[in-house]
Amino acid sequence: MNQTKFLIKIRDSFWFIPAVYGVASILLVFLITITDGWLIGSFKNSIPKLLLTTNNIAVDLYASLVTGILTMTTISFSVIMVVLTTYSTQFSPRTLQDFMKSRTTQHVLGVYCLGFIFALIHLLTAGKESSVVGPIVMVIVAIINLAFFVYFIHHSARWIQVNNLIAKIRDDGSQVIKSTYKNYDFYEYEDWDEAELKDLQSRNKRIIYAYDSGYIQKVDWENLVRQAAKQGCTLHIHAQVGDFVTKGLPVMSVIETEECDDNHDFKHFLVIGNERTDLQDIEFILQKLVEIALRAISPAINDPHTAINCLNRIGALLSEIGSTYNENRYYTDNNKHLRLICEPKTFEDYLYKSFYQIRHYGKDDVSMLYAMIEVLYKTAVVSDKPIKQKIWNFHYYIMDVVEWESFSDLDREHLLKMYNKFKTYCAVQ
Repeated sequence: MNQTKFLIKIRDSFWFIPAVYGVASILLVFLITITDGWLIGSFKNSIPKLLLTTNNIAVDLYASLVTGILTMTTISFSVIMVVLTTYSTQFSPRTLQDFMKSRTTQHVLGVYCLGFIFALIHLLTAGKESSVVGPIVMVIVAIINLAFFVYFIHHSARWIQVNNLIAKIRDDGSQVIKSTYKNYDFYEYEDWDEAELKDLQSRNKRIIYAYDSGYIQKVDWENLVRQAAKQGCTLHIHAQVGDFVTKGLPVMSVIETEECDDNHDFKHFLVIGNERTDLQDIEFILQKLVEIALRAISPAINDPHTAINCLNRIGALLSEIGSTYNENRYYTDNNKHLRLICEPKTFEDYLYKSFYQIRHYGKDDVSMLYAMIEVLYKTAVVSDKPIKQKIWNFHYYIMDVVEWESFSDLDREHLLKMYNKFKTYCAVQ
C-alpha cells in the first residue's frame, strides 16, 4: 500500500517525468561527448567540413538555444498557471488534478528540461576541438522543443474549454467504472446465509484503526480477500472509498474464527491520502461534474448550457454504473468461504449525490428542471428493470421542488411534456 500511495503521488506530481527527462539528457550528453571524441579522433580528415562545427560557433549555438528553451519554458509555465487559475475559479478546485496528471503536460515540461539541460551542459563542457554530433543533435532537440511548444499551446487551449474538460472527466469516469467493477479472482454476493452471519456477529472481533487521517483513496480488495483466506478469518469493512477517516477511527473488524491465525495487520490494504482521487472513487468523478454545473448556474457565470452538458455526462455515467454495478456486500475465496463483508454504495446513493445540490440551486430554472427529468428518462431507457424502478422512485425527490404555478404557460407546457414522456415510459415498463 505504501507503494500504491507513492505511485499516486507520482501520478499527480509535475516533477517526476521532467526529472526522468533531465537524467536522460545527462546520459545523452555523456554518450554524445564520447561519440564526438571518437569520431574526431578517428575520422577527422574524412568528415566533410560542412558537418564540423568549431568551438566558437558551438558555444554561440548552445547559448542561444539555452535562452530560447528557457523562454519557451517560462511561457509554458505561465500558460499552466492561467489554466490552473481558470480551473480553480470557474470550474472546480477538484479539477486541478486532472490537468496536473495529464501526461501531455508532464512530457512537454520533460522535453523542455531535456533540451535546457542538454544545451547548458554542452555549453559548460565545450572544448577547444571541433564537434560533429553534439551541434546536430542540439539542433534536432531545439526543433523538437519548438514542436512541443506549439503542441502545448494547442493542448492548453483545448483543456481550458469547459466542454472538453467535461468530456475528459466523463471518459475518466467510464474507465474508473470499468476498472473498479472488473471481474475479480474471488466470488461476490449480494446476500448471504443469515444463520452464518449471526454466528459471525457473535464471535470475538479485533478492531483495526486508521493509521492516518485523510481520505480512503483505494481498497485492495483482492489482497484483502487473499490475506483473509490465508489467515483463516473474516473481515468486516466499515469505511468506503472516498470516506474521510481520522487517525484511530475504526475502519475494519477482524472476526476471529477457530482457524484464525491473528498475526496480520490488514489496515495497510487501505490507501489513505490527503485528498480524494479517481482511482476507485466514482462518486468523486460525479462530484467534479456537479461542481462544474453549480458554478455554471451561479449568477456570477450564468451558463446553463454548460450545466446541462454536465447533467448529460452525469446521466451517461449513471447508465454505465447501472449496467455494471452490483451491490455486493459479501466476498468469498475460491472455496466459497466468506472472507469479506463491506457496506457498498447503492445506486440510490449515486443518484442522490448527482442531483441533490443541482436540485437545490437549480429549482427556479426551468431549463435545469427539464434537463434533470430528461437525464432521468434517458438513463431509465437504457437500464434494466430494477434500475428503472430506482430511478422512478427517486424522481419524486426532484419533482417535489417543482412549482408549476410559478412558470409561464410555455415553460410549463414543455416541462410537462418531458415529464409525461418519462412517466409514460416508466409506467409501461
